[in-house]
Amino acid sequence: MKFRTGLTIAFAAVIAAVPALASRVHRAPTSGHLHVSHHPVVVKSKKLHGQQVIDSDRVTAIQQALIREHYLTGGPTAKWDSDTQAAMLKFQADQGWQTKLTPDSRALIKLGLGPDHSGAINATGSTFNTVGNPTAIPQSQGFLAASGVSH
Repeated sequence: MKFRTGLTIAFAAVIAAVPALASRVHRAPTSGHLHVSHHPVVVKSKKLHGQQVIDSDRVTAIQQALIREHYLTGGPTAKWDSDTQAAMLKFQADQGWQTKLTPDSRALIKLGLGPDHSGAINATGSTFNTVGNPTAIPQSQGFLAASGVSH
């Protein structure tokens, strides 16, 4: 008898649980009213990365270099205008470089507008820091002396 009671309780529990596990189907409202959400709509904007505008001093330097190389005529205007862009595109194309992004870093270096590495430790003719060290020697000799190799 206890077996039947336990079986009956288990069966009743299964029957009670089945509707809770059934899939719920969303049905359109039949009253003709539209569903209105009271949550604010969040619009995500496209985030721009990197430099967006070229500084006017930099534009002037680029224009002067393009004029010097005969890719641009007239005087520098300090504005990154369509003539300057076209001149830079032509310069980059003539070098065999990409033309989708201007100015290209290689083009700036070729125009003499790249970073100045003359003070770098491995630059030709540089010496190690001589401040407070009157016995400092040129870099090439310093490497030989540090290596312990004599020639």
